[in-house]
Amino acid sequence: MYDEIALKIKERKSQIDLAKSKIKDLEKKYDTVNILLSNLNDSQELAQIVAQGVQQKAHDRIASVTSKCLETIFEEPYRFRILFERKRGKTEARLMFERDGLEIDPLTASGGGVIDVASFALRLSAISLTKPHVRKIMILDEPFRFLSAEYRPRVRDMLQELAEEYGFQFVMVTHIEELICGKCIRL
Repeated sequence: MYDEIALKIKERKSQIDLAKSKIKDLEKKYDTVNILLSNLNDSQELAQIVAQGVQQKAHDRIASVTSKCLETIFEEPYRFRILFERKRGKTEARLMFERDGLEIDPLTASGGGVIDVASFALRLSAISLTKPHVRKIMILDEPFRFLSAEYRPRVRDMLQELAEEYGFQFVMVTHIEELICGKCIRL
């Protein structure tokens, strides 16, 4: 009987030792996972900081080009902005105009001419931000068709200035006489 009890005690002791060994292994794995999780959180935070910097740089470039084009055409210009918002773990961009300190939704609270100029400027920005650099050419089909006639000479001047100053080439299909500039081919 003494031998049976001693054997059971020995079995229980080896079970306890095995359990202690498993606990130590699990504690090491737990520590490793915590270190990895901490590193992952640090990496994610760093990536977000870098992304915010890239977003700000892109915003500054796009907003300056777009705002400049709007200022060139309109007496009371809109200022263009991109608002970056974190939603559902992702960054979303919302485009807006600002005038006299008020936010204006481009699609519902501004005229078609303003949208024509802003969309032109956004395409211009996209080409200028492209890496590797691509040929600076834009093919436009009936651009500025919603722009009031009073602003069309300013658009023509802006296109000529962009072509000369930045080396852009514009190929434009239009029926609007006031927009004709540079070499013109009539069909």
